[in-house]
Amino acid sequence: MAYYSFWLARLRSSSKSILSSLRTSKFSTQNTRTRTLITLSSDNSSRNGTPFQLFSASLLPLALAASAGSLAMQSQTHPSLCDSSALDSRDVNIGGKGSTEYVVKGSHKEIPQELVDELKAICQDDMTMDYEERYIHGKPQNSFHKAVNIPDIIVFPRSEDEVSKIVKCCDKHKVPIIPYGGATSIEGHTLSPNGGVCIDMSLMKSVKALHIEDMDVVVEPGIGWMELNEYLEPYGLFFPLDPGPGATIGGMCATRCSGSLAVRYGTMRDNVINLKVVLANGDVVKTASRARKSAAGYDLTRLIIGSEGTLGIITEVTLRLQKIPQHSVVATCNFPTIKDAADVAIATMLSGIQVSRVELLDEVQVRAVNIANGKNLPELPTLMFEFIGTQAYSHEQTLIVQKIVSEHNGTDFIFAEDPEAKKELWKMRKEALWACFAMEPSFEAMISDVCVPLSCLAELISRSKKELDASPLICTVIAHAGDGNFHTVILFDPSKEEDRQEAERLNRFMVHTALSMEGTCTGEHGIGTGKMKYLEKELGTGALETMKRIKVALDPNNIMNPGKLIPPHICF
Repeated sequence: MAYYSFWLARLRSSSKSILSSLRTSKFSTQNTRTRTLITLSSDNSSRNGTPFQLFSASLLPLALAASAGSLAMQSQTHPSLCDSSALDSRDVNIGGKGSTEYVVKGSHKEIPQELVDELKAICQDDMTMDYEERYIHGKPQNSFHKAVNIPDIIVFPRSEDEVSKIVKCCDKHKVPIIPYGGATSIEGHTLSPNGGVCIDMSLMKSVKALHIEDMDVVVEPGIGWMELNEYLEPYGLFFPLDPGPGATIGGMCATRCSGSLAVRYGTMRDNVINLKVVLANGDVVKTASRARKSAAGYDLTRLIIGSEGTLGIITEVTLRLQKIPQHSVVATCNFPTIKDAADVAIATMLSGIQVSRVELLDEVQVRAVNIANGKNLPELPTLMFEFIGTQAYSHEQTLIVQKIVSEHNGTDFIFAEDPEAKKELWKMRKEALWACFAMEPSFEAMISDVCVPLSCLAELISRSKKELDASPLICTVIAHAGDGNFHTVILFDPSKEEDRQEAERLNRFMVHTALSMEGTCTGEHGIGTGKMKYLEKELGTGALETMKRIKVALDPNNIMNPGKLIPPHICF
């Protein structure tokens, strides 16, 4: 009897596994705004699975057969549930261990007309199936990543209620959802490898409440950080995170971004008080109160920040604000080597000075700035600082750093206090990516985003720089040197596969070097599809399996931005 009970239990477990496999495999991945043509099939192929029926039975032979069939299915047709080592001898899915692919594959299922009608009833005219619009939304504007499919429908909700209704409809029909913000992400976050419904949040951009005495603001996710700061300026307040121009607050939360001011004010996770989120079943959840600190329950706010749209869609954000500094000074200086510049950045942080920015540009990046803007700046490794506070305090900080610079072979130390002069100096940093494209307008860019403990930064940059300089490709270095985060812009000809492979090799070299120093593959750009292949080495399978359990619990139909963040070979 005990033996019979064992197999009956095994049958129940197998049945659940098969059902789960069928649910999640429909849209599991296999693995903006450019006009580069991607060859797409005019009729996206669909994969229609054969209906499965499972029957409970009391016969031992049936239990044995079902169990054996389940195990076969798990190990052969659903890699995400099997031992990851089984993938090593086969073609690796995009994002899997060892993957070098950049075109993200995926299955596609034709959108039911019933769903189209339901979305039309919700969104009215705020919806499109126009091919050009779908293509633009399916190809990130700043990313070389591509996908085999594009979204089937674009919807533009105007309220949280509309978002909830849209998500409920998609969940009912098991159709993928791709949240869409400012389209400035560079790791394929907004790709639609399985087609589906793209939810563009650009119409939800209002400021819902400003609490001046509490120094916080409640906003919708579609507002940009630059627009928000224009709104806040008359009140003497600002939101301190400053990623690329065009980034929206919702997308900044989703990727856990930061920017040049993170060394002083922290990253997105430090500046969000609470969120409202629409989960995969359409439920709306508020993650916390408006109190500046709380020890009440799980920290759902931090769970959603950085989840890249895989757990829910952000519909409201309460942000921590800062007073606009009374006075600021911007300084620049040059160095004979990039290691000297990195050493000064580290020495400055160790001195205890509370700088608000420490940015590093190598000589190639300065050359790009000269070409793009018609300037004649010394083409040497350059550090840029910003000091804030009272006028006396800012000057004191400037003099201390000037002394540190002189002790590390630094030259041409200049500083500016005039608003226009400061703006002009920072312009060369904020427009660095566009300056790179001025050197090779027809090329694409692969951008690295490694971050290491501060003490390792000089060594990491030095080792990377040697590799970059030896490459035939044009490579620039840009670093948030105050917190150990640095980027390289690797320009390559997209028509030459050997160039793309060389860019991938350089990127991989820097990531693995950073990981060997207890660093990370991404300091602020996020994972998307481009960095999944490095996560197991960085975090280990235990952490990734835990993430996948959270994903399955909150999104059992795998509709929320599928194919992103969690590598496809992760099993549990």
